[in-house]
Formats: sequence, structure tokens, C-alpha cells
Amino acid sequence: MDKIQSDCPYPGCFFCVMKEANPSKRRASVLKFFRELPSQDDDGQVLPISGLWNTAMAHPNDPEFINLGIFECMSALICKGLKNRRWLSHDQNIYIPYYAAHIIGSYTMNMEEFAERAVRAGVIPPLVELLRGRLTWVEQRVAVRALGHLATYPSTFPAVADHGEVLELAIQLASSSLEIVYSHFYQFVDRRLGYHCDLLTRGMGGLEMESRKAEEWASQLQCWSLQLINCFAFKSEFLHDICKADFLVKLPGMWGGLVNENSPAGVGLLRTICQNKLGRSHVANASGIVEALCNIARSSDDWQYMAVDCLLWLLQDSNTCHKVIDKIAPTVIDLADISTLGDYKKLGDSIATVLQECMQQYANSRTSISTHTKEQIDELMSSKQSLKLEKNMPKEDLHIKQAAALVVKLEGNSLFSSGNIAGAAAKYSEALALCPMKSKKERVVLYSNRAQCYLLLQQPLAAISDATRALCLHSPLNRHAKSLWRRAQAYDMLGLAKESLLDAILFINECSQSNDPDLSLKQNKVPDYAERLVKKQMRAAWLFREAALKHGGIHCEGDASDAFGQEADDSEWETASESDAENDATGEADDETEWKNGGHQENLYEKS
Repeated sequence: MDKIQSDCPYPGCFFCVMKEANPSKRRASVLKFFRELPSQDDDGQVLPISGLWNTAMAHPNDPEFINLGIFECMSALICKGLKNRRWLSHDQNIYIPYYAAHIIGSYTMNMEEFAERAVRAGVIPPLVELLRGRLTWVEQRVAVRALGHLATYPSTFPAVADHGEVLELAIQLASSSLEIVYSHFYQFVDRRLGYHCDLLTRGMGGLEMESRKAEEWASQLQCWSLQLINCFAFKSEFLHDICKADFLVKLPGMWGGLVNENSPAGVGLLRTICQNKLGRSHVANASGIVEALCNIARSSDDWQYMAVDCLLWLLQDSNTCHKVIDKIAPTVIDLADISTLGDYKKLGDSIATVLQECMQQYANSRTSISTHTKEQIDELMSSKQSLKLEKNMPKEDLHIKQAAALVVKLEGNSLFSSGNIAGAAAKYSEALALCPMKSKKERVVLYSNRAQCYLLLQQPLAAISDATRALCLHSPLNRHAKSLWRRAQAYDMLGLAKESLLDAILFINECSQSNDPDLSLKQNKVPDYAERLVKKQMRAAWLFREAALKHGGIHCEGDASDAFGQEADDSEWETASESDAENDATGEADDETEWKNGGHQENLYEKS
């Protein structure tokens, strides 16, 4: 072994051991280090642990330390911190349980073999103690992460489930994590523990960085708790504990936020629950969940397909279909023009098939479907049939239909410009009936225009429906800027802050990439009206909002909406001339309607 440098203050220093050139000697020294470290009380122990933390994150699939006893060492260190508070408060040992649990989680997140070694090393009991909150929420975060990885594998899940309190603790943590982080860290700056601040920012930021990272970690604490619960949800024997109404109704509102968008969070757990017959029954009976799933299914959220899965499974289940079809049918019909979404290659066809089966199922049943739902399903079937007929229709006939739809649409534009909003909406409906199903670009414009009319007529649900249809027809999916903006405002009218925020952000992103002079951002500046809406919804959808209201951080419900108050009535959305087809039969450009919030219209119609 190379001689340890004389200026190293720590005999048997881990970093010096790792410099050993002989692999056999290095492994022997590392093995000895892992065995002896938990029994030592020397200063500076956090240094090698933090080094191991970096190594585990950089090389989680490397078996070297696994074979040398790192899991046994980390488990013993956590136990020592829980039992010996004097040692924990000495030097910088307060960091060690956090690093130890994080190391266990990193080495078990990819390799089932490593997870099995960790279980045999006895890591679960000390992790469960951290999960209980024996230390602080910071250690709870890494404990639930590690337990979530261990519960993922078939061979190690039983060892986690044997600790009966794990599921209950995870449910409690998922429900209360945001409040815990807010009240124990975020709310009072002067009470923040120093080592929490160091772990959050790595010493690289001030108060603003601490607060931002606290929101991110709070979201991760909740999402990793949901991931752990999700492992239990695949087993039907645990569904009764998971599917309690007071917990289920919270799931749609649990999302990763803008800081943790890679987690499916609550909707991911609902999707797992809905794969089981018992789970579908609980979801169908719980108040408000189906409606929330419909909102997610219509949204531009990355997890849209998960909500669609839930809705279709509820419709396909004969025990739940009659309870939910009147709520779900309007949503899935709006989505029927989507071709590819998630694992669906022909989503529209799947939706039509499921709805048709529902109609057949209740044709001779005492349970009835509402007349309005039947009419909507019949309309969908008719449109599917029209699309099939158009495939064999002569081009001349299609051009005639396109021209007729264009004439009616221009009449709608004229009525809108003169202030007859209801008349314009009726004309756009007439144009949609004439317009060929194959003319997707033209139908995008018509649906989007009619959505705008419904906004001015104070009919946000109808506006959301039409804007969603426009977004589903558009290529790429969910990327039609004007429809995103209109739906964002419709969601705002209904108080759906998260959905409005996502659409408003996507609208700004689309504007930044648009070649349309009226949509493209001038000098990379976000339009004032969009900035105001985003700020308003970011406050309303703030991750800590409910906790702040409860603990006095926000003194009344109106505080968060003040940022988008009366001045919002002056925001203007001026649309551009939009051509539906580059080589339209008429050779004329189409125009979308214009409007200003508050009901004031301007005649900005210009004919190309």
C-alpha cells in the first residue's frame, strides 16, 4: 500500500485507501473500513460518507462496494444515529443518516440483485424508523426513496410489506408532506436547520435557492411516497387500505408541479388502482375523482394518457360503466381525433369501440344512459362513418364541401366582427357539419373559433371541449397555440389553476417557435396578457398554497388571485390570419376571429 500522506489527519482515511494501486489490498482495506466505521467516534466521518454518496450516484450499478459490505455499514450508521443522539450531534455527524439512506437508495434503484443484498444486510428496519419521522423530513425523503426502490422488485417487495406500518406511513406522508416541509422549513426562515440548508443548496445558494429547492424536495417527498404506495397497489390485498375515500380524492391534486414534472404522481397511482376491479369500484364511487380524471385526460399534461387509461377501463367494466358513462363520454369523445397517445396507436378507434360496446350493453338493460350522452355517441359514430365514406368520395365533391364550409365560416367571421357572438358560433357549427372530416386543418380553425365564441358567451365547458378537439386534430398533438390560449382562459374561468397554467406555458412555448407574426414573441418578450395569467396561476397552483393558508402564510383566499385582478380585463388576444390549407380549392386564406376580454370585440377581420 502506498504510504499515507503525512498531512492527512485521519488514520485509515478512506480516500487514502482508495489510492492503493494493488486491487486486492484496496478491496481488503475497503472491507475493513466498512466494518470498522460504525464503531468509530472519530471526527471527519462525514467526509468519506459524502464521497461514497457521490460514487453511488455516479456509478449505481458498480458491484465493488456492494460486495465489500457497504449496505451493512450504512444500515449500522443509521441505527447509530437513531440510538446515539450525542454522537449524532457531534462534529458533522448529523449529515450521516441522510447520506447513508441516500446511498442505499442509489445502489438499489436499478439492480434487483443489489436490492436483495440490501435486504439481507438489514437495511429495512432503520429505513422504516427514518420513515416514521424519527429524525426530520429530510431523512424521511431519502428513506421513502430507498424503500420505494426495494418495493419495486418482486423478490424484495415481501420484505418491505412485512413491515405492516410502511404502507400506512407512506399514505400519511403523501397526504401531509407538503404541509410538513412548509411548516418545518419553508415558512420561518430564521428557524431553518443549518444542515438542511446545506443539503438543499450544497452551499451554493442563499435564501431564494433554499426556498426553491425546498419546494422541489417537498414535491419529491410526496411523489416518492406515491411511488412506494404504487408498489402496494399492484397487490389486491392492499387496495382496501389504499382506496379510502379521504385519500383517493386527494390523488388527482397530487402532481409533480413545475419542479418535478417527471413523476406521474397521483394520476400514476390512480392508473394502477384502476387496473383492478376492486380499485375501479372505489374510484367510481368516490366523489369528484372521475371529473378530475376527465380534466387530466383533456389537458396537455405529460400524463394525459394515464388518465385516458383510467377512463376507458372504467367504461369497459360493467360494474362501473353505468355510474360514470355520462361523466366520461363527453371527455373521451373530445379526444376521439387523437391517433397516437402513450401505448395507443389508434386511440380514436379504441374510444369508438368502447363507447359502442357500452351502448350495446345498455340497449336491453334497465340502466339507462342519458339522452344527451346517446346523442354525443351517435354523433361520434356518424363522424367515423363519414370519414370512411370520404375515402371513396371524388375529389371534386370534397372540394365542393370544403368551399361550402369556407363560405359559411366567413359568414361566421362577419357575424363575430359585428358583435353577434351567438350567431357566429352557430355558423361555425354549420361549417363543421359541412367540412370534410379529412380537412383537419380547417376543422382545427373552426373548433378554435367556436371555442372563442363560447368564451365570450361565458360557456367555459363548451370552450374547453372545442379547444380540446382543435388540439387533438392538430399536428403535432396539443400544440395549436391559439387553442391552448383559449382553453387556458376557459380553465381559469372554472378555477382550474393547474390546467390553465400548463396550457398558458405551452402557449408561450409555441409562440416562441411560431412563424406567425402575430404569435411570435417580439424580442423574446412574453406577451403581457400571457405573463399575467401565468403569474396568477402559479400563485393559485403553488405547491405550498394549502399549507400556507392553513398556517397563516396566506391570510385569505383572495391573496393569490390579486396578481391577476382587475387589470386582467384589459388583456387582449389578437389572432392572426390563419390559412387552413396551403392549396385550398378557393385559393383564399381563412381568418380566425378576434376578441378582447370583457366582452369587447374589435373588427380586425381582413380578407387576403
